[in-house]
Parts: sequence; C-alpha cells; structure tokens
Amino acid sequence: MNLFDFSDYAELLPLVTNSLIAGALLAVVGGLIGIFVNNRDMSFAVHGISELSFAGAAIALLVGADVVLGSVFGSLVAAGIIGVLGSRARERNSIVAVLMPAGLGLGILALSLYQGRAANKFGLLTGQIVAVDNPQLVWLGAISVAIIVVLLLIWRPLNFASLDPEVAAARGVPTRALSFLFMLLLGLAVAASVQVVGALLVLSLLVTPAAAALRVSASTVWVPLLSVGFALVAVLGGILLAVGAGLPISPYVTTISFLIYGVCRVVERLRARRSTAARAVAA
Repeated sequence: MNLFDFSDYAELLPLVTNSLIAGALLAVVGGLIGIFVNNRDMSFAVHGISELSFAGAAIALLVGADVVLGSVFGSLVAAGIIGVLGSRARERNSIVAVLMPAGLGLGILALSLYQGRAANKFGLLTGQIVAVDNPQLVWLGAISVAIIVVLLLIWRPLNFASLDPEVAAARGVPTRALSFLFMLLLGLAVAASVQVVGALLVLSLLVTPAAAALRVSASTVWVPLLSVGFALVAVLGGILLAVGAGLPISPYVTTISFLIYGVCRVVERLRARRSTAARAVAA
C-alpha cells in the first residue's frame, strides 16, 4: 500500500476545504491556549477532557444529535468538574485520572451500540479527512473565534496567574475566577479539536506546538507566534498529506508535531552548549 498517492490530488482537494479552514482556526486556538496549558502544567487535564468530549460526541452520534454539540457538552462537563474540584495540581490529576476511564468507557459503550457507518466511529478517535460539513464549520468557527477573543482579553492577567499564582493573587488578580474561565475555554478548545484530529491525539494540537515554541524562546511575542505557526504547519500539513493517502489525519498531524518538537529540542541543546562554551571562554 502506498502511503502517498497524489494522482487525483486536484480533484480531492475541494473535498477537504472545510477541514482546512477548520484546521487553520483550530491551529490558532491550539497554539495560543497551549501556551497556558504548558505554563500551568495541565497537559494531563487536556487528555482527561478529551475523553469526556469523546463520550459526549459518541452519545450524540448514537442518539442522532449533533456531534459537535455533544462533544462541547462533554468537554464543558469535564472542564467544569476539574475547574471546581481540582484547584491544586495533585487534586486535579486525581480527578482527571477518574474522569478518563469513565469518559472512555461511556464513549466505547455508545459506539458499540451505534449501528451506523464504521468510519464515523473511527473518526471520533483518530479524526477524518472529510469530517467537517458546513453546519459543523459554522459551529467550529464560532467556538474558535470566541476562544481567541476571550483569550486576548484576559491574556495579561492569565499569563501572570499562570507563571506566579501566589504573587498574582497577592496583587489582586482574581486567580480562581481566571482558572475556572480558562478551564471552560480549554474545554471548548478540546471539543473543537476532537472534530479534526480525534479524541486520542488531541494533545498533538493543544500541547506539542506550544511545548516546542517554549523550548526555543521565552519571548512573550515570539512564543505565541511560533506556537501558532507550528500548529498551522502540523494541522494543515497533516490534512494535505492525508488527502494523498486516504488515511486518518491524526497520524500525520502527530508525526509533524513530533518532528517540530524534536528539532526545537535539538536547537535548545545547541544553544545551551554555545552558551556554556561562551561563558567558559569569557572566564
């Protein structure tokens, strides 16, 4: 089996126009929100929310409801539980560890009872090439724009609360309210991302690009730009490669994300060696 076959590429591209638009929007969302996910050490929470988002989408698929709405509902329930009960990292990790198997179990049960197309089941876990129709694109666009606008409005206080919560609280920053609001935004971002890359590999969009950017820069300007850029390359590149193979999007997105992260780790290591060598010469 050939992994790439671009003989009918021109005819196939129009079929993924919605996925490309949705992927670009979600890359911007993932690149921005991923910075706070990394700074607040919430990668594990992303995975937990994605499992309940998967359960909500699977149940919606089973009963014939809108899959995006089901995914959003599941994500917001998980984000709300974690936001209310998991104020501390240890508590949060325990709650996520409880939510993950519960969400995955409910989702698998719903998919087992679903009698429709097998591709719909598989797509919820690993994403699909042609997965976004016009109504879904409207929903995903609205969710993405809402997340981006709110993030930009609370960027400075949220960044302060993420990097130094004790000092931020002492200076009057409403850290608890910001944490809960961020959890809701994260829930919406996970729900939207599940529609493109699937529930199992949502970390490749909401964690890896920002983690890579933070390896090569500490600038408050360059980190968001690099994170969004890395996410765009991974998502759009993954979709375009998947078109030529007829395979799920997620393996390509995750591979590109991993390669970007690996390159950034190498760059970080080379910079550290040069810095050490420069200090040694100066001494």
